[in-house]
Amino acid sequence: MTQVKLSVRALVEFILREGDIDNRRTHMSDNAMQEGGRLHRKIQKSMGSEYHSEVPLSYTFVTGDGEIEITIDGRADGIIEGDTVTIDEIKGTYRKLDKMESPDGVHLAQAKCYAYMYATDLGLDSINVQMTYCNMDTEDIKRFTYSYSYSEVEEWFIGVIKAYEKWAVMENEWNNTRNLSIKQLEFPFEYRDGQKELVTHVYHTIVHGRKLFLEAPTGAGKTIATVFPTIKALGEGKAERMFYLTAKTITRTVACDAIAKLRDKALRLKSVVITAKEKICLMEESDCNPEYCSYAKGHFDRVNEALFAILNEREDYSREVILEYAQKYTVCPFEFCLDISLFCDAIICDYNYLFDPHVYLKRFFAEGKGNSNIFLIDEAHNLVDRGRSMYSAKLVKEDFLTLKRKVQVYDEKLAKRLEKCNHELLLLKRECTDVMKTDSLDIFVRALERLYSAMESYLENHESSPVRDDVLDMYFEISHFLYIYELIDEKYVIYCYFEKNANFAVRLFCVDPSKNLEECMKRGKSSILFSATLLPIRYYKGLLGGDDNDYEVYANSTFDISKRGLYICDNVTSKYSMRSNKQYDLIAEYIHHICCSKVGNYMVFLPSYSFMQEVWTAYNCKYDEDDNFQVLLQDESMSEEKKEEFLAAFEESSDKGHVAFCVLGGIFSEGIDLQHDRLIGAIVVGTGIPMVCTENELIKEYFDNRDEDGMQYAYIYPGFNKVLQAVGRVIRTADDVGVVALLDYRFRYSGYKNLYPREWSNIRLTDMEKIDEDLDKFWGSNNLKGE
Repeated sequence: MTQVKLSVRALVEFILREGDIDNRRTHMSDNAMQEGGRLHRKIQKSMGSEYHSEVPLSYTFVTGDGEIEITIDGRADGIIEGDTVTIDEIKGTYRKLDKMESPDGVHLAQAKCYAYMYATDLGLDSINVQMTYCNMDTEDIKRFTYSYSYSEVEEWFIGVIKAYEKWAVMENEWNNTRNLSIKQLEFPFEYRDGQKELVTHVYHTIVHGRKLFLEAPTGAGKTIATVFPTIKALGEGKAERMFYLTAKTITRTVACDAIAKLRDKALRLKSVVITAKEKICLMEESDCNPEYCSYAKGHFDRVNEALFAILNEREDYSREVILEYAQKYTVCPFEFCLDISLFCDAIICDYNYLFDPHVYLKRFFAEGKGNSNIFLIDEAHNLVDRGRSMYSAKLVKEDFLTLKRKVQVYDEKLAKRLEKCNHELLLLKRECTDVMKTDSLDIFVRALERLYSAMESYLENHESSPVRDDVLDMYFEISHFLYIYELIDEKYVIYCYFEKNANFAVRLFCVDPSKNLEECMKRGKSSILFSATLLPIRYYKGLLGGDDNDYEVYANSTFDISKRGLYICDNVTSKYSMRSNKQYDLIAEYIHHICCSKVGNYMVFLPSYSFMQEVWTAYNCKYDEDDNFQVLLQDESMSEEKKEEFLAAFEESSDKGHVAFCVLGGIFSEGIDLQHDRLIGAIVVGTGIPMVCTENELIKEYFDNRDEDGMQYAYIYPGFNKVLQAVGRVIRTADDVGVVALLDYRFRYSGYKNLYPREWSNIRLTDMEKIDEDLDKFWGSNNLKGE
C-alpha cells in the first residue's frame, strides 16, 4: 500500500484556496515570522493552566480503491479544556484588527481540521473553534469563536478529504505508469567512447548521496549522460524528482531535447519548464492584482480545475502548453506553472529557483519539506558569479532620503524611520573617503529593522497609497539586505563606497559563496555539477560548495582533435599597458589572414566594447572593400530580437562569409550552438582577465590571506574560463572542422599552459609570416581547400 503524508496546512491551502492573486498584500518576511512566533508563545503562556500548547494531532484514512493510506497531521496552537473543548488557532498580522470582520477562510479551515481530529480522538459531541489574531505592531488581539456539533465538523472534514482523494489516486496511478516505463528504458544512442562510464559515475553519485563535479568537453554527451541515470534513479525510488538547473535559456532547450529523445524510447515522464513571470505573463505588465489583471481575479477559484485537466491530458508542460491552458481556464500562467511543477518528475528552470534566497521554490525546499531531489546543474562555471551576486546586497543612502520626501505627507512615522537610517548612513559617509571596509553595521541595521517593520505595516494597511510602489520597491531591497546581514561570516566583506554618480552605498559582498551554495544543495539528495569548462576543478569545487567526500571526473572528448586547428599568435596582446594603434592594426591583419584562409563564418572575441571598437575600426579601414565577407558588430545592449537577427546571419547560405566582432564573455561567447559550416573559426583576442576593480581586489586579498593565489582566483581563472567558452563555439559535432586562434603572447606562459584542457594537445605557435602556410596545411589536411 502506498503511504502519503500531508500537513493540515498543505491540505487546506491546496483544496480550499479561493479568490484572487493580489500583489498588494505583502507576504510575511522571515523577520516577521520570527516575531509572530514570539507572539504565539507569549499568548500561549498567558492563557492559564487549562490551555495546552502545540498539541500534535493526526488522522489516517485509506482511499476507496484500498491502495493508498493518507495521513494528515499538524500541531494545534492551543487546546482549551472546559465544558466544551476549544481549538485555538493563532495568527500574527499587520492588518488593522478593527477592519477585520471575519477570519481568513484557510486559517479557519486549519482550525476545523484540528477540531475534527481532536473530537474524533476523544469522542466529543461538540467542539468550539477560536481564531486569535494578534497585531504584530500593537500586540492587540481580536478573536472569532465558532461552535460546531461533531456531525457538522465531520461532514465538513470528510468533504475536504474526499476532494483531495482524487489527486492522491491520480498521482499514485501516474507513479506506477512512470516507474514501469523507466524500468524498461534503455539508453537512446550507441554509447560514445567513455560515455557509459560517465553514466555510471552519475548513477553512483546519486546512490551515495554525494556531489559530482564533472568537466565534460563538448562532444562527451554530458546532457543525456546525466539525465538518463537520474531518471533511472527516480524509477527505482532513490529520489522523487529531478531539477535541471541552468543559467541560460538555450541550455534549458538542450535538457528538453534530451527528455524528448527518451520519450521517443517510450519513457513516460511529466516535465515542466519554469519560465520567468515577465516572459510568460499574458498582460502588457506583470502587475498581479485583480483590478488590473483578469487572470489574477478569481485565479484560485479556477486553478484546481485547470490543474487537474492539464495533468491528465499532457505530460510535457512547455511554455506554449501552459499558455494554452491558462487562457482556456483564465488563470495566471506563472502561478499555474508553479502548481504544475508539484506534480512533475522533472523540473527545468533557472538557478534562481534553487539558489536565490528569495525566489527559491519554498513549495519544495522550505524547512521540513525533505530532501528527496536530484539537482543537475548545467554550465556550473556560471554559478560562482551568480552565487556571489545572489548572496550579496547593497543599499544607497540617497534612496532613503528620496523616499522620505515622497512619504512624509502620507505617513510621518515612516518618514522618521527613513530619516533615522539616512542619518546613520551619513555618519558612515563622513568617515569614508573612497572605499572603506568595516566589521559591523549593527547600529544602522537596528534602525533598518525598525524601518522594515514600519514598511510592512504600511503596506498591509494602505493598498491604494500613491507611494505604495515606491515603498514596496525599497521594502524588497531592505528585506534582501537584512537577510544577507544575518549570513555575514568570514566569507563576507562589508564595505562602504561612493558610486560614479557620487551616491554613497553600503555593500555586503559575498567573496566566497561556497557555504551558501552548499546549504542550498542540502535541499537535495545529490547534486551533479557539470560544464565543458570546469577547469581547474579544484577552484570550482572549492567555490561551489564541494568537500573532500565529493567526486571529480574529467570526461574525455570524443572529437578528433585534428579537425580543429589551434594556434597561438604570440606577437600581439590586449594587455592594457601595451594597447596602441599599432597593436589594433596588427590584430586586424591577423583577423584578415585567418578569415581569408577559407571563406566562411568567423567570430572574433575581444576583451571589451571599447577595445572591440578600436579593432573593428582598424579592420574596416584596411579591409572594407573585401567583398568576400560581411562584417557584423555586437551592440552594447541587444534585445532578444536583435540577438536573433545577429545569429540569423550565420544561418544564411551565401557565397559570402561573415566576420562577427563580439565581446569575450558576452552573449555570443557562450550558450550558442552554431554547427557545421555555420561557424568555422573563432579568434580570441586577449586572456579574458577582468578589469581591476574594488571587488576583484577584495577577492584577491581574501584568497591571498588564505594561502591561495589571489591573482589566480580573482583574475586568471575567471578570465581563462571566458576563453574556453569562446573556443568551444567552433567544434560542436563530430563532423565539424574549424580553426581557433589565440591572439596574445601571454598564452605561452606556464601559468596558462597549466590550464590547457587535455584536448589542446595539438596547439601550435604561429606568427604573421607563417599563419597563411599553417592554415593552408590545416584546411588541406581536412580536404577543405582554402579560398
